Amino acid sequence: MNEQGEKLQKVLAQAGFGSRRTMEEWIAAGRVSVNGEPATLGMRVLEGDLVKADRRTIRVGERDNAARVLLYHKPEGEIVSRDDPEKRASVFDKLPKLRGQKWIAIGRLDFNTSGLLIFTTSGELANRLMHPRFEVEREYAVRVQGKMTEAQINQVLKDGIELEDGPVRFEKLEDQGGEGFNHWYRVMLKEGRNRVVRRTFDALGLPVSRLMRVRFGIINLPPRLKRGMTAELGEGEVAQVLDWAGVFSDGGVPQQDMPIPQRSERAKRSSAAPRPIRGAGRASAGKGSPAPKR
Repeated sequence: MNEQGEKLQKVLAQAGFGSRRTMEEWIAAGRVSVNGEPATLGMRVLEGDLVKADRRTIRVGERDNAARVLLYHKPEGEIVSRDDPEKRASVFDKLPKLRGQKWIAIGRLDFNTSGLLIFTTSGELANRLMHPRFEVEREYAVRVQGKMTEAQINQVLKDGIELEDGPVRFEKLEDQGGEGFNHWYRVMLKEGRNRVVRRTFDALGLPVSRLMRVRFGIINLPPRLKRGMTAELGEGEVAQVLDWAGVFSDGGVPQQDMPIPQRSERAKRSSAAPRPIRGAGRASAGKGSPAPKR
């Protein structure tokens, strides 16, 4: 932290309270205090300052407030929500408990989709990676009933498929083979609309029987991470993710006014040909079973 301190809304966002814009609204509404005094817009805080917001208190600069990133191998049959009227199993039930922070899901996977799900305590990182303008690559292994024709492959890669909420186009598609009526494909796209992969194959008359996310940006699903297990990234890996995402250590400008930054040459190379992050942290076992072999 620099000698002049960090902007209060940035510190709160990094601690997982919400986006910078939301934090500015909280400050303006009088919901935030610093060292017992009401916070004001534009305020900067120094290491050791005590910040209270929405019944939570953090000490600026404490290690516990540093951004954390957790990988989870989501099995089918879990929802990505803390509140479900149907009381179904939630991915949040399996996550390590936090003190003074909370896990934020970066994107979602639907109830019947398995694979890589990323959580972070940094609201700023979560908002960046979920922003449509950032165009984070998402890669999936897809098993469908039937086999694509050459015309269908060209359509999804060049012209795109028209869905009810707009067109969709795959950036990459690889035939992974199959047996019998089922066929595997590896697809990559740069958006995260609800059930977009399933709906695209449904539009082609090829129902999806299995869907697994295997990569999100520069983070791959670790082969050793079995279903229902978590693994936390190490400090160096978290720093790499923050750098790639353009989350910098300076105060910057408010997030709602901030264009997606020009990333460093190193980050650009990572985006073009991702150096996979597989999670150096020790995996923590849940109640899951090994992922199926494909």
